[in-house]
Formats: sequence, structure tokens, C-alpha cells
Amino acid sequence: MCAHKIVLLPGDGIGPEVTAAARRVLEAVSTTHALSFAFEEHLIGGAAIDATGRALPESSLQACVASDAVFLGAVGGPKWSDPGAAERPEKGLLALRAELGVYANLRPVVPNASLGYASPLKPDRLAGVDVMVVRELTGGMYFGEKEEGTDRAIDVCEYTRGEVERVTRVAARLARARNGRLTSVDKANVLATSRLWRRTVTRVMADEFPDVSLEHILVDAAAMYLMQRPASFDVILTENLFGDILTVADRSGRQQSH
Repeated sequence: MCAHKIVLLPGDGIGPEVTAAARRVLEAVSTTHALSFAFEEHLIGGAAIDATGRALPESSLQACVASDAVFLGAVGGPKWSDPGAAERPEKGLLALRAELGVYANLRPVVPNASLGYASPLKPDRLAGVDVMVVRELTGGMYFGEKEEGTDRAIDVCEYTRGEVERVTRVAARLARARNGRLTSVDKANVLATSRLWRRTVTRVMADEFPDVSLEHILVDAAAMYLMQRPASFDVILTENLFGDILTVADRSGRQQSH
């Protein structure tokens, strides 16, 4: 039996704990379903900076490229929070995303009834909530050109038509398999990249997914509606920065990138 190679990147903070737990789960799965997994553990983030001076050592990157799957714990923490540091833990995460080309980040939001008491939303607002957020992961401001000086700094937000097309198709296929509704979130009243985003999403949906309903919502309105009526959403598609912000409350939830 050929073993599936899984690279574990525990990283920082709670990362080592959740990675160890995930490994135990996978080992149980392999026994139950007659699968074979070969695990390798490598450095990323703050732990990698401490050991090698780099947030993503070349050995970690090459191991990930050669693997069948990568399980990432977490990166960053107060120890490495100096904004003036030359090497930051998050740099390793962005480099890994770019190298592997994992452009679609899937962030499901399904409330756990037993934890409803801990939610800032009233119980009636959580009823029926089952949302899939598709966040574009390798473009936008996080990956654009940067310039940082004492009195002036620049972060370039850039998207190409092809980048928007491919993530739209991922979101549309998910919506088609769910309840047939896609909400695209942008800031088209202000940003040129959002206008390209909106035009491209509209065309792809009309040409390739006419059976899936589409609505466009500005990101500020989307944030409000997620608090007022979260159950009204099915699949939400948005760009990198907006997706990161809108799903901040779901950081402890499940995430998958592909």
C-alpha cells in the first residue's frame, strides 16, 4: 500500500496542540479505513524564525511541495509581534500559499448549538445558519507590491481577470451543490479592483452558472447583514482582505484551502 505523505506544520501558539490532535485523528482514520499515512513535521512561523531566521525555511517549503497534503497549525504570537521586524511569522504563511497556489480558502460557518450561550448574537439570529465563505487567497493587497518608509507607505491591491474567474467557479460549484445562491462581496463603489471583480463574477455566472442566483453586496453592508440576518446567506464569495475580515469570528472554525 502506497503511503500518502502528509506534512505537519505545527507552527506557534496553539498550533502544536491542534496538530498533534489532528495526527491522532488521522492515525485512527488510517486504521479504520485501511489507509496509510506517512507524516513529516517541519518548521514554519515564529518557531522557524527562532530556529533558522526564516519564517518558511527552504526545507519546509520543498517538503510541502513534495507532499500529498499539508496540515498547518498556526503562526504568530506576541513574541514575534514587533511591526518593525525584518522577518514576521505571517510571511511564511503567505509564501506557502503562493508557492502551492491555494487560491480558494473555504470557511464554513455552522453554529454549534451547545456553544450558543457564548455567541454575541441572540439565539434566534443563529437559527438555520449554514454559510460557506469562499475567500480568494493568493491575490489582492496581501500579495501586491509594497513600499514602506518613515512618512509614507504603499500596499498595492491587484487582481487579474483570471484570478477572479477561477475562484468564482469554485464558489459557484459549491453554491450549485448547496442552495443555489451566491453572494459576491466587494467595494465596487470605490475600488477599481472591485469593479473588475464584479464585472468578472457577473459574466462567469451568466455564462457558466445561469442556474445559480447571484447578488452583489458592498463589504460594509455585508458585515452588517452577517450580524442582522446571517441565515439569509448560502455561499459568500469575496477577495482576500475582505474575506479575512468578514470571517474573523470564525477563526476557530474549520478552514480548507485548495
